Amino acid sequence: MNFSFSEEQNMLRKSVRGFVDKEIMPHIGAWDRAGKSDPEIYKKLSDLGVMGVCIPEEYGGSGMDYNSLAIVCEELERGDTAFRTAVSVHIGLNSLTLLQWGTEEQKQKYLIPQAKGEKIGAFGLTEPAAGSDVAALETTAVKDGDNYILNGQKAWISLCDLADHFLIFAYTGDKSEKHKAISAFIVERTWEGFSSIATKGKLGIRAGNTGELFFEDVKVPKENLLGQEGEGFKIAMAALDNGRFTVAAGAVGQIMACIEASTSYCHSRQTFGKEIGKHQLVQQMIAKMEAGFQMSSLLVYRAGELKNAGKRNTRETSLAKWQACDFANQAADDAVQIHGANGYSDEYPVERYLRNSKAPVIYEGTREVHTVMQAEYVLGYREDRQLSKMLPTWEGDKNKQIELQI
Repeated sequence: MNFSFSEEQNMLRKSVRGFVDKEIMPHIGAWDRAGKSDPEIYKKLSDLGVMGVCIPEEYGGSGMDYNSLAIVCEELERGDTAFRTAVSVHIGLNSLTLLQWGTEEQKQKYLIPQAKGEKIGAFGLTEPAAGSDVAALETTAVKDGDNYILNGQKAWISLCDLADHFLIFAYTGDKSEKHKAISAFIVERTWEGFSSIATKGKLGIRAGNTGELFFEDVKVPKENLLGQEGEGFKIAMAALDNGRFTVAAGAVGQIMACIEASTSYCHSRQTFGKEIGKHQLVQQMIAKMEAGFQMSSLLVYRAGELKNAGKRNTRETSLAKWQACDFANQAADDAVQIHGANGYSDEYPVERYLRNSKAPVIYEGTREVHTVMQAEYVLGYREDRQLSKMLPTWEGDKNKQIELQI
């Protein structure tokens, strides 16, 4: 395994970090307090060229690898989780899913403008009564001539008011068949019967746009079915392999931010006649952050290398997501503790880090879901199954295709 970054990747990190320092850091406190950010920031992200960082050049992207995507997510979350979330949803859950499952016509119509940053993509799986239990979703898509009639509701959808295109999952068959009756669709915001509303009063990620989607007799052309009828669950799980990877990478960035804020405070604050960083119990918290950062980085880039080679990575990505998010949550908690009473004030960023760190422990597979997954792999209860779909690999020929197992 290669533990070094290419010159191109180092330049990418420098570019995104500079963007974060200039365009996000000066404003994030105000955006967080306002519960929204300037929508112009997403246009600037597009101009930066990160909205298609790991999409092949033939489809409008930069043609970089998965670990380059991880670098983008790390650096964006160092600024704030909201902006890493935008990239996670747009690339990890939507664009990479279109790349894997879409027809050539769908890629031309939807993937290329998304990779270029001209359009924003989002992902709609979760519902008010369907989270970890995907089969509990109630949204339906009934075939009607050349269309499907979509009815239902989605909840906790990132970019709900900003995205142009959504991947939506709905029952197209008998609900008693559960996962086998779920299908996936590409839905456009402008279609009649579609509406969205932002969720207010969130604990964290307040600068991000999150909310509900509503579908009232929305006509979805049959050519907007992604994959085949009944493949929706497989498509969703494949999408989550990529989404979870970006969440894990973002958690590494949040640990990085906690270390930066805490070490700065340790050098500036004195108690009992010396810098607080000289106190061993404070050092213990700093050491835990560093250990979490190093271990999470290794897990993330290991998963990234498997993705680059086109190898099965559900187990490794799950472990990276679970552990990195837990480490980030602990790092944020310790960062507040190091700051003492000041950590309880939004004058310092660490209270925002703590609030933001909780959601990634829950979404895209809760801590408990990933715990069970890892145990089942070890015990031999879970095994991968072969699919006929193909994934791009960045090892050698960028156009080479390999079999995906799920």
